[in-house]
Amino acid sequence: MKTALKTLLLALFFVSANTVFAQSKIKGTVIDGETNEPLPGANIVVKGTDNGTTTDFNGKFVLEVTPGTHEILISYMGYEDVTKQVNVAAGQTLDLGNIKLKASAESLAAITIVGVADIAKERMTPVAQSTIKAAEIQENLGTKELPEVLNYTPSVYATKRGGGWGDARIDIRGFDQRNTAVLINGMPVNDMENGWVYWSNWAGLADVVSAMQVQRGLGASKLAISSVGGTINILTSTADKKKGGSVAFSIGNDGYTKYLASYSTGLLDNGMSASFLLSHTKGEGYVDATQFSGYTWFIGLGYRPNDKLNFMFTATGAPQWHHQRDWAPSIKDYQTYGGSFDEPNIKYNSDWGYLNGEVFSWRRNFYHKPIASLNVDYNINDNMKINSVFYGSWGRGGGTGGIGKINGKKYYYGTFRNHETGLVRFDDIYTWNSGGHVDDFGDDRQPDSDGLYTNTRNDGISRRASMNSHDWYGTIINFHDDVNENISFDFGVDGRTYKGYHYRVVNNVIGADRYMDTRDVNNPNNIIEPGEFVEANPNWNPFIDILGQEKIEYFNVGKVRWLGAFGQVEYKTEKLSTFLQGSFSQQGFQRIDYFKYKNDDPNQTSPWVNLNGFNIKGGGNYNIDEHHNVFINAGLYSKQPLFRAVFINYSNDVNPDLKNETVKAIEAGYGYKDEHWNVNLNLYNTSWADRYATASTKYQGQRLYGKMYGVTEVHKGVEVEARARYGKFRFNGMLSYGDWKYTKDIDVKFYDENNEYKTTKTIYLKDVKVGNSAQLTSRLGIRYMPIKGLAFDVNQFYVDNLYAKIDLNAFQDPDHKGSLKLPAYSVVDAGVSYKFDIKKIGQLSLRLNVNNVFDKIYISESDTNIFPDETSQTWRGIDTRNRVFWGFGRTWRASIKLRF
Repeated sequence: MKTALKTLLLALFFVSANTVFAQSKIKGTVIDGETNEPLPGANIVVKGTDNGTTTDFNGKFVLEVTPGTHEILISYMGYEDVTKQVNVAAGQTLDLGNIKLKASAESLAAITIVGVADIAKERMTPVAQSTIKAAEIQENLGTKELPEVLNYTPSVYATKRGGGWGDARIDIRGFDQRNTAVLINGMPVNDMENGWVYWSNWAGLADVVSAMQVQRGLGASKLAISSVGGTINILTSTADKKKGGSVAFSIGNDGYTKYLASYSTGLLDNGMSASFLLSHTKGEGYVDATQFSGYTWFIGLGYRPNDKLNFMFTATGAPQWHHQRDWAPSIKDYQTYGGSFDEPNIKYNSDWGYLNGEVFSWRRNFYHKPIASLNVDYNINDNMKINSVFYGSWGRGGGTGGIGKINGKKYYYGTFRNHETGLVRFDDIYTWNSGGHVDDFGDDRQPDSDGLYTNTRNDGISRRASMNSHDWYGTIINFHDDVNENISFDFGVDGRTYKGYHYRVVNNVIGADRYMDTRDVNNPNNIIEPGEFVEANPNWNPFIDILGQEKIEYFNVGKVRWLGAFGQVEYKTEKLSTFLQGSFSQQGFQRIDYFKYKNDDPNQTSPWVNLNGFNIKGGGNYNIDEHHNVFINAGLYSKQPLFRAVFINYSNDVNPDLKNETVKAIEAGYGYKDEHWNVNLNLYNTSWADRYATASTKYQGQRLYGKMYGVTEVHKGVEVEARARYGKFRFNGMLSYGDWKYTKDIDVKFYDENNEYKTTKTIYLKDVKVGNSAQLTSRLGIRYMPIKGLAFDVNQFYVDNLYAKIDLNAFQDPDHKGSLKLPAYSVVDAGVSYKFDIKKIGQLSLRLNVNNVFDKIYISESDTNIFPDETSQTWRGIDTRNRVFWGFGRTWRASIKLRF
C-alpha cells in the first residue's frame, strides 16, 4: 500500500513539474497611443477563455499561458480593443513590448476624425491648449458647472455668477464669453446677435461630452470666429462608439438628484450605428430659492456604407427651468438677512418670496435649445477628403422678471421687501393688486368700470417674461488635400443664417384680473386675458408657434446672415510643423421693430447692413528632440462689431460710425515631455483695439449720452502647465499670471435726447485694470491610486489679482482710484473613486466629490467698484455697499454608474 502511494505521489509530482516547466508567459506594457502614458487597469485576456490579468500602475502585465498559439485581447475603457496573435513555446517568456491603444470614439482622438472640429495636437499644432477628456470631466465635475472644470487650466476664470443652475460664465485671458468662441463639434454656438453663451441652454452637456479642449489665444480654428481670448471646443459622443450602455444615479447637497441611462449599438455589420441618452436632474439649489429641473437628451445615428463615405447625425437638447439670483445684493444685505458681520449669509437671494405659501421668484429662466447636425465625410482617395456639417438650432424660451408700480413705486423698491427677512412681499402685492388694503403701500387700488383690476406698466405689479427665441441654420464644408507627405492644404466655406425673436409676454399678474399693454403703436391699448398668459416652463417642441403669443413692451426681430471662406496651408516634417491660415467673412444685419414703428412705416424694417471682416494667422512648432519643443504663432483679426453696436437707441437707427475692432496677437511656447513629466510654458500678448461702448453723463442738470470709440485693451501674460507621474501618484499643476489693462484715455462727445451736441468729456482709462476676471491663478492637484480601481484626488485652486466689474463711465474723474481689487482666495476640492469589473456584466463606478472642503467664504465677483471712505463699513477691506456674488461653500455629490 505504501509503495503504491509513493508511486502515485511521485507520478503526480512529475506531472506537476512538467506542467510548471512547460508553462509559458506573455508580458508587455499597455500605453496610450497618443501620449505614450501607461494605462493602469487595462484588461489582458486569452480569447475564448477566462484566463486573464490586468496591468499594474505602470501599465505592465505578465500573463501565464499554455504553450501554443493564442489570441490575446487587450482592452481599456475609452480605447479601441487590440488583438495580438502570438505563438509561445514551452517555458518561453514572450515580450510584446509597448502595446499602443488608440482612443475610441468616446475620446478625443477618434472624434476629431468625424466632422469639422479643429483640434490642436500636442507637439504639432503651435497654439497653447489644454485638453480634458470625458473621464476627467466626470470626476472633476462634482457640483461645478461645466465651464468651471476649465478653471484647472491656465488663464481661465469661471464662476457660478448668481448661483442659479446653468448660470455660469467663463473668461479666458481676461476676455469674456462674447470674445471667447465656443464650438460644439466644430459648430459655433455663440449668440449671433450679442456673442454671449448661455450655459443654462447646455446644462446637460456634461452628460454627452467626450472631451473639451480650450485653445488660448487665436486658436487653431480655420473659421472667422470671435476667438480673441480663446476657443472652447466641446466634442460630444458619436453614434459609432463601442457597443454598450450605462445607467447612473447621483445625489448631492440641497436635494440634488440625477438619473441617467444611455445605450449604443456600436457599428453594425450593415454599417449602421445608433446611440441614445436621457437624463433628468433636479434640486433645491445651494442659493436660497434656486430650485431647478432639467432633462438632457441625445440621439446619434450613423451610417458607413463603405470605407470612403460616412454619415453621422446627432441631435441633443436640454429643456430646463431654474430660479435665479440675478441681482447681486450688497455685502451689507448678506450680513443683515440671516448672516452676521463676520460671516455673511452667502445663500441670501433678494429675488424671491412666498406667494400663497409657495416659493415664488422674480427670476425664473426656462429654455430649450436643441441643436442637430448631419456630418458627411467623404474620402475621395488616400490624399483628398471632404468634411462637411449641416446644422440647425431652434431656441425657445426666456426669463421672467418684475414690471410695474404701486403708487409710483417700482416693483424693486424697498417698500416691497420684508425688512426682517429680506424677502419680496408677494402676498402683500397680491392683496393690493386685487383691491385689498396694505398699510404701507399707500392709497388702495380702485377697480375699472367693469369691476376688474387691470395691471399696466405703471399701475400694479406683474411678473413678465422676456422671450428670446431663434431659428439658426448653417453649414461648414472643408476640402483637405495631402499634396505630399510634407504639404497639405484646406479650403472651405462657412455659411449661417439667424433670426432672433425678442419680445415680452405676461406670465403672472399676481392677484389682478388682466393686463393692458400700451407700448405697441399698432395696438396701443391691448388687453391680455389670463388665457393668453405664457407659462414659464420649457417647451419640448422647438417649433411651437411663438408669433401668436400676445406681446407686451417690445417686439423686434434681429436677422443675421454670415458667409465666410477660409483656407490653410500646412507644412510638416518629422521635426517641424508650420501653418498659415486666412479667412474672410461678410456679416449682414437687419432689424425689424413691430412695436416702435407703424405697420405702414417703411422704417419698420431696417436696410441690411453688411460688414466685412477677416483674419490671418500663422505659426510653427519645432520638435528639438523627443523631449523638447518650441512654438510661435501670431495673428491679425479684423472683427465686425456686435448687433447692438450696429443699431443704436433701441431702434432701427444705424450707427453712422461703425468700425471693425482690431485684434493683434503673438504667442510663444516651450514644451518638455518624458516618461514622467509633461510641462508647457506660454508667453502671450494680445491687443484689442477700436472697441465701441456707450457712455452717459450728467451735465447742467440733464442726462447726456455718447459713444466711446477706440477703447483699447492689452492683455499679456505667462502660463505654466505641468503633469507628472510617479508610481501610484499623478500630479497636475498650473500657474498663470496676467497683466490686463486699458491703454489710453478716450474723448467722448455727449448729446441730449434730441441728438444735439452739448459737451465733450474725457474717460480716463489709461492703465486701468480690466475687471471681472482673475489675473493670477494657480492649481495643484494630486491623485493617488493605492490599489487597482481605487483613487483619491485633491485639488487646490488659488485666485489673486481679481478685480471688480467696472463701468467705463465711472472714470470721468482723473483722480479716480482705478479698479477695485477683491480679496485673494484659495479653495480645496477632493474626491474618491472606486471602479471594479462585474464578470459578464460590465464595470461599476463609484464617485464622491466634495467641493470647497474647508467651507471657505470668498467673493467670486463684484458688480460694483466702490472704494471705502472714512464713513464706510468694510468686510475684509471691501466696502459693504458693493454688490457681490460669493463662491459656494462646502458642497458634495455622490454617484454610482454601471457600464455594460
